Amino acid sequence: QVQLVESGGGLVQPGGSLRLSCAASGSILSIRSMGWYRQAPGKQRELVATMPSRGSANYADSVKGRFTISRDYVKNMVYLQMNGLKPEDTADYYCKAWGVNTLVGSNDYWGQGTQVTVSS
Repeated sequence: QVQLVESGGGLVQPGGSLRLSCAASGSILSIRSMGWYRQAPGKQRELVATMPSRGSANYADSVKGRFTISRDYVKNMVYLQMNGLKPEDTADYYCKAWGVNTLVGSNDYWGQGTQVTVSS
């Protein structure tokens, strides 16, 4: 069984930084892509950034130049370095893995989420 577990959320002042981590565990053979979504209170979940195994990272316009996504392909982890945080970045952040290949097939998976609050 595949699980995604996020960590690194918390409370930070405007202009501060946080680094989110997401670890995928289980009998994983490969992962096509990993990324981050976020959902603010009363709003729809939105894509923040993705990092495919082949190709370059993609970012939402609202985070370009401030957030950086990276992956550790050996450890099956994805990170989101968030700099210059703004109050509007406050949300629950979710890790997602697309095309997770195991011996029984391929599926997409979500993490349980980690809360990020940007406030003075």
